[in-house]
Amino acid sequence: MLLHGILPPITTPFYPDGNVYYKKLEANVERYSRTPVAGIVVLGSTGEALMLSDQEKRDVFKCARETAAPNKVLIAGTGIESAIETIRLTEYAAELGYDVAMVRTPHYYKKQMLPANMLAFYRTVADRSPLPVIIYSFPQATGYDIPAEVVIELAEHPNLVGIKESSGDVEKVRRMVEATRHIKRSATVTETFDAVTARMMAAASTPGNGGELVPVGVLAGESELKPSSSAVTVVGKLKTRPKEVGFQFLVGAAHKLHASLDVGAVGAILAFGCAAPTACYEIYAAWKEGDAELARIKQERIATAAQRIGGDLGVPGIKYAMDFNGYYGGSARLPFLPLTAALKSEIENLMADIRN
Repeated sequence: MLLHGILPPITTPFYPDGNVYYKKLEANVERYSRTPVAGIVVLGSTGEALMLSDQEKRDVFKCARETAAPNKVLIAGTGIESAIETIRLTEYAAELGYDVAMVRTPHYYKKQMLPANMLAFYRTVADRSPLPVIIYSFPQATGYDIPAEVVIELAEHPNLVGIKESSGDVEKVRRMVEATRHIKRSATVTETFDAVTARMMAAASTPGNGGELVPVGVLAGESELKPSSSAVTVVGKLKTRPKEVGFQFLVGAAHKLHASLDVGAVGAILAFGCAAPTACYEIYAAWKEGDAELARIKQERIATAAQRIGGDLGVPGIKYAMDFNGYYGGSARLPFLPLTAALKSEIENLMADIRN
């Protein structure tokens, strides 16, 4: 499936006593659904997935799924240290109607995480996952940096459709892109080349929505389709067409988004996008339109704030930047500590010109 564009890995809101604040989660998801982001990632690192119980994870998945707009791609962070638990959580996300599973690299037993271990782990998960899977590499947090050679080998698996590469290593992204260019797959997209997921197709084909596949030529009154018209079909009110995609590279370093797109990334899952989704999207949109100068200007606008808030201050910093920009950030769970007044003031200054 198509994974292009900007996707915020949304935070998990908490009450001051530490319980999950589901009403605020709903409000945030509703607001993200009105922005130009391509989709939403639930329970990534910024969502404090490691801080939640198994039941809380399931409840957060359910709440976000029920609230998100139907045209947004939904990615579930389902990675757990063991393959079997990862598969179980992925199966639950699939039951809810998520579109993609994002599986972080297992990392606790670092010395044993050799290429053979990673290959076996991801192939097992991908073989049994009911959802397409993307690899999630975040070495700054896990202490494990999956080798490019392992990713290149895994890219051949038909159910491993991409990677979120959060190291910020643009050269590594370039090498992986070049080594996987031969991989060609077909994805269903809208008539305007936006993503279409199995969930969207199912919704469009429900009774009462005109679910029969109708060639566009027939709708125009043609008795026999011309070859060119067979590329577009209609499911209810949804017009779709096929698009060739490869193994897709999403990045996680907002301050290097433009550079990553230039070497072959097709989008990004950005923690900074939780606080400034439109500002991040503007970089992608300018690049997509071929306006390198505008993309550079938009990149410079957020670079310092993204590096400092997302890279240095982490989840507490992102959450306060969200509060500053009208989303609900709130507190993070221990061992994260509340920000000092000085750090809050610094974030306010950094975000002063990034109000979206």
